[in-house]
Amino acid sequence: MAAPPSFLRPKTAGFHPNCRRLLHGTREFPGSVGYSSLSRGRRSMYCCSSAVKKKTENGAAAAAGVAQSEIPVRIVAVVGEGSVSPLKSTPWYDVMLHTARRLKWVDEGYEMVVYTDESCRAENAAAAMEKLHQANILMVVAVTHQESIKWIHSNSQDVANIVSFESSPASLTSKFGGYLVQNKFVVGSIFSKLPLPWPKSKKLKEVASSVSEAWNRHNSDDIRLCFLIIINAYIKPVPTLKKLRAKGFSTFKSMVRKCGPQIFNCLMDANCRKALRCLNECDPVDQASSYLCLASYESRRLEEFSLCVLQRHNCLELDAKIPEKPVVAPMVQFRGEELDHETAEDLLVGWLGRRGWSWRVVAGPNPAYGQFPCQHQLFYRGRARGSFWYEPVFQVRTLDGDLVWRRRKNRVMRGTKPGTFHFSALDNGVVSNEFWTIVDVSDDFSWGLFHFHGAARVAGQSYTGAVLVSPTGLYPDESQRQRLTSALDRCSIKEWEMINVDNCSCQNPPLGLPEGSRLHYKMKVESLEEDSLPSV
Repeated sequence: MAAPPSFLRPKTAGFHPNCRRLLHGTREFPGSVGYSSLSRGRRSMYCCSSAVKKKTENGAAAAAGVAQSEIPVRIVAVVGEGSVSPLKSTPWYDVMLHTARRLKWVDEGYEMVVYTDESCRAENAAAAMEKLHQANILMVVAVTHQESIKWIHSNSQDVANIVSFESSPASLTSKFGGYLVQNKFVVGSIFSKLPLPWPKSKKLKEVASSVSEAWNRHNSDDIRLCFLIIINAYIKPVPTLKKLRAKGFSTFKSMVRKCGPQIFNCLMDANCRKALRCLNECDPVDQASSYLCLASYESRRLEEFSLCVLQRHNCLELDAKIPEKPVVAPMVQFRGEELDHETAEDLLVGWLGRRGWSWRVVAGPNPAYGQFPCQHQLFYRGRARGSFWYEPVFQVRTLDGDLVWRRRKNRVMRGTKPGTFHFSALDNGVVSNEFWTIVDVSDDFSWGLFHFHGAARVAGQSYTGAVLVSPTGLYPDESQRQRLTSALDRCSIKEWEMINVDNCSCQNPPLGLPEGSRLHYKMKVESLEEDSLPSV
């Protein structure tokens, strides 16, 4: 499966079938002085003064950029004593501690401390007060005790950004950028009464809406995203959220000049129009919803559109990087022998040859991957010497209510270390690149865990995740729990982060391999025992 890019919307790509909306965007003109009415001398003076002004502005901007990069990010999270999250009933305290560690993957300089509300009023009161006085973000989760509410209120007056969820709504006030907002994030009702200039009110509405929607998706990635949205909006830029919105009219002009026929053809295609409309309604940071739009309405015209606008010309000037953290090491031995490249490829090929697929996905922490039912993995060697391919086959419940099969194709290259691989695919016109690691495969082939980092560079999207796989699509039995937990720990993933894939109705998947494909090189698939495996 390729990256879940989020593009082709007015908010991110400056384009929509209703082109009139673009005409109200920000326009960029070279100046307001009429060059035809100026003498050469005056034109030279104007150009020189403009150059000096531009140089001064660039210098100031560079200095501001350095200053911004040095701004500390200090976060305090207060959770209700004994409160339980919707993430497989994991205590909120554990969820927030893990979120603090995951924020370090984005920036080592981010500091986050977590307290329970009772500890704030007891043994950790002094330390919590000191941290709050230094904090620029406070998140309150599931705090309902009135004494705790009073303590938080009296000690958080100087915190510029405060957000509370599942807490006492009558007593806690949220703030973004120092501006008070109501706790009930209902777009169109709470912000209309804010006595703020329109630009500030608009930004508050967008930030509050994005934070609320991310929180309500109830997964580990989006809980972390709540903090990143606030940091990016009110403290300093977050690289992974950089430039997710278009520059306005100049972007549209560039798109029309370079990709006019592709834009016209997309507008004439029903599915392509639906895809653009769907993406327009998505939050730019919601990768799962964006990719569902693409998978629901993919078409040749959409691929041609994004191939021209994004992949060939990069009209949005995006440049997402593959994340470097967490660093995950591959397994070094299999069945007591040192892992080599050939054996590692055989582990990916898995059950193919004995079954119609290599592996079936059981679960994973990435919501963009985990939302699709019936994920079959096909790993195989190609006809050409040294070639290796990966084709995921999966179902999509489209936004129109249909159930359809989709298939992607990835070229796979060996990494430096055995058990590591570089994947690349063209998905709906956008190239995604991923780095995969075989974390573990059980000796009896009853399960495996593969970790990945990825990016769709020109779509501005980067992501991490893992897939737990088995031949049946079912969880490994209880005897494997300790080894599986250890493998997840090496990926910095908690079991409660895993999102189960729906493997209930997977009849007649469009499998099959290209003619001339080759499977295992060293292993004998016939030796795999199926009798002990749970059946679907």
